[in-house]
Amino acid sequence: MSKPTFKQIAPFAALALIALGAIFIPSLPDYVAKDGTYNSADIAWMIVATALVFIMTPGLAFFYGGMVHRKNVISTMIKSVVAAGVVSVLWIVVGYSLCFGESIGGIIGNPMTHLFFKDVSSGAPWSLAPSIPKPLFALFQLMFAIITPALVVGAVAERIRFTSFILFIVLFSLLVYAPLAHWSWHPDGFLAKWGALDFAGGTVVHISAGCAALAGALVLKRRKVHLEQKEIPPANIPYVLIGTGLLWFGWFGFNAGSALGANALSVSAFGTTNTAAGAAGLSWMFFDVARGKKPSVLAFCIGAVVGLVAITPAAGFVAIPQSIFIGVIAAMISNIAVYYKQKSTLDDTLDVFPCHGIGGIVGMIMTGIFATKTVNGAGNNGLFYGNPDFFFTQLKALAIVVPFSFGMSYAIFKFINFIVPMRVSSEDEAMGLDASQHNEKYLQGTLLVHNDGNMQEHPAEF
Repeated sequence: MSKPTFKQIAPFAALALIALGAIFIPSLPDYVAKDGTYNSADIAWMIVATALVFIMTPGLAFFYGGMVHRKNVISTMIKSVVAAGVVSVLWIVVGYSLCFGESIGGIIGNPMTHLFFKDVSSGAPWSLAPSIPKPLFALFQLMFAIITPALVVGAVAERIRFTSFILFIVLFSLLVYAPLAHWSWHPDGFLAKWGALDFAGGTVVHISAGCAALAGALVLKRRKVHLEQKEIPPANIPYVLIGTGLLWFGWFGFNAGSALGANALSVSAFGTTNTAAGAAGLSWMFFDVARGKKPSVLAFCIGAVVGLVAITPAAGFVAIPQSIFIGVIAAMISNIAVYYKQKSTLDDTLDVFPCHGIGGIVGMIMTGIFATKTVNGAGNNGLFYGNPDFFFTQLKALAIVVPFSFGMSYAIFKFINFIVPMRVSSEDEAMGLDASQHNEKYLQGTLLVHNDGNMQEHPAEF
């Protein structure tokens, strides 16, 4: 074993310092709610919703892991799942404070407000979630922060160093996710004050991740197989199907949980989420068939995820029937975007930008068209209901969020690439990142081997 370098020691050293610092944070008594402040049903639902959103991260790992080359399955899956570790620690230290701490000019939260989760348990409930304890609101929001950088994995898969991606998760969470969450979801955030609506993360999660994916693909450049125009068969399509099921299941917590209570709005958001996903899955698959392809599992799965993306900002503001239209249109637009991306030199491995970036943009625009106060009195009426002002507010928000997300993410990738090469060597890329980055191999199924008249089972190595 060779002597470890500073770069190898640094991650553990940073974690050790955080652990030591956490020891000295004073423990304060929990906030004592006045009679009627907390609602047991709301608390129970939000605990379930928080767990549902968490399960989306391993679901995403299966979804992405099933679509890459079989020699990169493990490396792709761990990059999604490791975000749960990195962001969970970062969130307690400073992430929650940056997103929901005392606002500094509507741009970012004061990092000292809840440093190391200070005063979260002992503080009054969050203003927009008065019926649940503040720590529960904070943990629910944590799950959104976890999955957002994990989404970027699909664009840079099969060529990015694991340690470099860890650093990307940290910088992206602090410099991209936190500002966007503060702008959109803090009452004093400037987008929230404008009246821009993002119910569960169209801008904060999907547009930010989609734009970061585009930036990452540009900085890391094309894989060798992409340059040679080789077709890479998916490693395991059943993994994709399992991942889609877990994402769909978890998305009910993602969207319906964003009502922040067990109420009629959560039921409506649940319905729009399921309807848009189903409509989009059919739309993508049938659109392919109309263009001469055969109906495929991948088509339905990808379409369903695009529908979930597109309905996310609109889930609590639009009615259930209109979510069919949103799902169908979003799937068609993303399908066409994927088609033209494949003809370009852009190597976004798993089409994160066409699906999440463009899907999120379509969802924000559809919110500006179909939002109605009939569904949510705290929302607004959209263009379809005679209010063009709100529609243009959504467009203004997009005009800020898209370039900010792309520009800041591009700078992050460039910075990391300057201090630690982000791309693996050509030899490691050819070997596969499972072996070269993790010294592990993906095993699938068994081979029956004839040995001296006896059939013996051996793991099939791919």
